[in-house]
Amino acid sequence: MPEVQGSRTGGDRPPQDEGAGRAIAQYIEHNFDRFLSDLRRLCRQESVSAQGRGLQEAAELLAELMRASGIEVSVHPVPGGPPVVMGEVEGRSPEALVFYNHYDVQPPEPLDAWEVPPYAAELRAGRLVARGAADNKGCLVARIQAVEALLRTRGELPITVKFVVEGEEEIGSPHLAGFLAAHRARFRAGGGLWEAGMRDRQGRPLVYLGAKGICYLELEARGSGPERHSALAPLVENPAWRLVQALSGLRDKEGRVLVPGFYDAVVLPSGEDLEMVRAIPYDPEEWRDELGLDEVPAEADSPEFFRRYLFEPTCTICGLSSGYSGPGAKTVLPSRAVAKLDFRLVPDQEPAQVEAAVRAHLAQKGFGDLLVSSHSNQEPARTPPSAAVVRAVRAAALRVYGQEPVLYPTMAGSGPLALFVKRLGVPMASVGVGHSGSGSHGPNENIRLEDYRLG
Repeated sequence: MPEVQGSRTGGDRPPQDEGAGRAIAQYIEHNFDRFLSDLRRLCRQESVSAQGRGLQEAAELLAELMRASGIEVSVHPVPGGPPVVMGEVEGRSPEALVFYNHYDVQPPEPLDAWEVPPYAAELRAGRLVARGAADNKGCLVARIQAVEALLRTRGELPITVKFVVEGEEEIGSPHLAGFLAAHRARFRAGGGLWEAGMRDRQGRPLVYLGAKGICYLELEARGSGPERHSALAPLVENPAWRLVQALSGLRDKEGRVLVPGFYDAVVLPSGEDLEMVRAIPYDPEEWRDELGLDEVPAEADSPEFFRRYLFEPTCTICGLSSGYSGPGAKTVLPSRAVAKLDFRLVPDQEPAQVEAAVRAHLAQKGFGDLLVSSHSNQEPARTPPSAAVVRAVRAAALRVYGQEPVLYPTMAGSGPLALFVKRLGVPMASVGVGHSGSGSHGPNENIRLEDYRLG
């Protein structure tokens, strides 16, 4: 992998890189207002995959920005989904680096919790506040503009870079596997940069080397007919109670999943994993504030805290709905009850096997009549810290930020990482322009302008 050139705040860099690094930093500085303006344009374009809003327009705008930066672009229609935007710049070396990103964002609701309108992309106290600023448009546009800076100051790239930008990451990337399989030859590369990343409260850059998998299921219990008067409760089974009873058998109060076979494929963290965990800075007070807790668990010292956070699979109720939930009282027997669940998975759990185990468990407990549907399945994936792309990212981060980055062996969230790491054989590392208060997926999502500049 190539060495990445530094910035105006970097640490030590080889003498022969001084001139090139200075020229790149100056180009970024001179063009920063334009760069920021382009990012704001993209953030002002709504692109909510969960609601199917603005996706085609966002893809076309993204392609326009990429072409203006000197990237060869193609926009690929996807049957049943939004287009995938691909870009490439051939470099001096045939070795290649892949950038994976997405242009879709989470829904902005609740709108009344935003300080500014979510698509206004306004500047506030050195920050850009907008839906998608951190996840993931800021990272995406920073990479596009980094390519431009290299091309304009050097005339060429040292290696080939390839972009793949989808519009469905926030809903589980349902069409990405098929798309990558159809274009497999286009994505041969020695390594890649994943979509996201951030700096912690102390300004340390965080580098993530993996992601948990996910099995997202919806359970539905149906009544014997339409919504009825609750006076009929002695005679008519309530689907809400039936669903609650089914849910209570999935997890105990300590968080352990009660589905038989759920843990059979779990691979315990290795010695190398635990060494990385021990090196992660841990401040209980910071995590307490971050999570809004009175206190973090008393037994959670640094290795145990991160072992649980990063290496344990989970079962989470993400949503519950049934009956009447408006103001005042309405005495009814609901006609249906729905729960949305996610199971976060670790190596070597497979989403399909987990779904099958959940279905079998429900049937064995007498809940085989519940309707079970799957919304998102993604495998867990990991990149070894010895990979060349990880070494390159560490060296670049040290030069740009002037301090050694913190390596996380995986992140607790999920994404289609396995499609690259497992199926294409491309090791990936995640580093980006967010910060600990970016609030991705929540109201007032933001990035700091200085983090964007350095990114």
